[in-house]
Amino acid sequence: MKKTVLFGTLTLACGVAAQAQSSRPNVILILADDLGFGDLSCYGAHQVKTPHVDSLAQAGIRFTNAHACAATSTPSRYSLLTGQYPFRQRGTDVAAGNAASIIKSEQTTVADIFKQAGYRTAAIGKWHLGLGSVTAQQDWNGTLDVTPADLGFDYHYIMAATADRVPCVYIEQGRVANYDASAPIEVSYQQNFAGEPTGRENPELLTKLRPSHGHDQSVVNGISRIGYMKGGGAALWRDEDIADSIATHAVEFIAQNASTPFFLYLCTNDVHVPRMPHERFRGKSAMGLRGEAILQFDETVGKVTQALRELGIADNTLIILTSDNGSVLDDGYEDQAEELANGHQAGGPWRGGKYSSYEAGSVVSFIVSGAGCRGKGKVSDALISHIDCLASMAALTNQDLSFTKNTDSQNHLKTWLGKNKSNRPFAIKMAYNHTLSLRTDKWKYIPPKVGPSHVPWGTGIETGNSPEPQLYNIKKDPAEKKNLAKERPDLVECYQQWIEDIRSGK
Repeated sequence: MKKTVLFGTLTLACGVAAQAQSSRPNVILILADDLGFGDLSCYGAHQVKTPHVDSLAQAGIRFTNAHACAATSTPSRYSLLTGQYPFRQRGTDVAAGNAASIIKSEQTTVADIFKQAGYRTAAIGKWHLGLGSVTAQQDWNGTLDVTPADLGFDYHYIMAATADRVPCVYIEQGRVANYDASAPIEVSYQQNFAGEPTGRENPELLTKLRPSHGHDQSVVNGISRIGYMKGGGAALWRDEDIADSIATHAVEFIAQNASTPFFLYLCTNDVHVPRMPHERFRGKSAMGLRGEAILQFDETVGKVTQALRELGIADNTLIILTSDNGSVLDDGYEDQAEELANGHQAGGPWRGGKYSSYEAGSVVSFIVSGAGCRGKGKVSDALISHIDCLASMAALTNQDLSFTKNTDSQNHLKTWLGKNKSNRPFAIKMAYNHTLSLRTDKWKYIPPKVGPSHVPWGTGIETGNSPEPQLYNIKKDPAEKKNLAKERPDLVECYQQWIEDIRSGK
């Protein structure tokens, strides 16, 4: 028996009991972009409501002590997918849009684990981990020689880097989607192409957003970007449609694989700059474009969960929702994110923000809901880390990781599913300047680092730099205000040695 499922203008056919016979749960890993700990209403936001995310939390477990491995995108995503700390791999700073693939094909990824277990796998949305084998030598007009297909993903529909970086096109199965042969693509992060306008030299072309700092190179869709690009034509994205395009491809993948176990790595563009949500969100948030982008993210979550329900596979799907790093308000565009915050604390109770060694840079929302999850509406303060995704998903699918080299990942699946509240012994996090900080359940340690007190390019965020070691009782002092390093030199010495041992692989 077949039934028809409608998603707006998208019509899908599926079996009524698509996966009722399967004991292997589907897994969807939803990774938001620059979403702060305090940006969701289930995490205390009052200026914006996120009912679809809240529903996941009400049906599952909401973690309050979850940590990304870095305070910026590329290294955080690298660790999430590989189970290896970013400082072990060269090139894991914030990647340019023409960076070569940072993950090597011989490395084991989370997608490899699922593929080994017989799952269909997909990466949809923001990628930002490099493409091709050689930096700046990608063939954007042909087939890329290294893509997510080499890293365990059966299907990919991705943005090469970030929305504020060229190339401003989607990559589908190794080629530019909707490729326009009349407008061949060239990309450079070194110099502009002759005759091509930039935001710096042609501000009259900036009809949608103007830069507040940087972001003044090639102009696409009335917004200037980082890097230089020529061509693209019909393949160029319209920022207002990015979320819809990502959601549509995600729902299509889910529907096409409704009768077989699947793993979907779903990376939204929201709430990264440039924030230019679809017109239907305009005026829907008093927080302006950033608030609208949060609403748009929540809608994407709603589209995915609706698809699962209508396809009859919601009960057999495990959803993990988190963010790549912490929040930032002014990250390069005049979108009034700071002016319209109106008391909204994007970082929650934590100090700092994206890029920072302080906690708001890497403490992230983390919700686990659906198949195998024990407890509804549970809140867990267990210390967990993105680094454990690889080993935990291997445990979920009964896969052997003994062949995997240089993994830092540990199996904490029982904690993730709410079967216990065991803490990870520690969480290691890397700031934009490569400073490694260490968190235990009670303490936070930041090694001495000489440098600017605030991120140099105008975000207003504290870096965490100090010539003195910093030690905070995070249970009593989540804002990291009272430095106890001089009172507890024993802990300073201990945690410094931990960091050195971990960095050296001991």
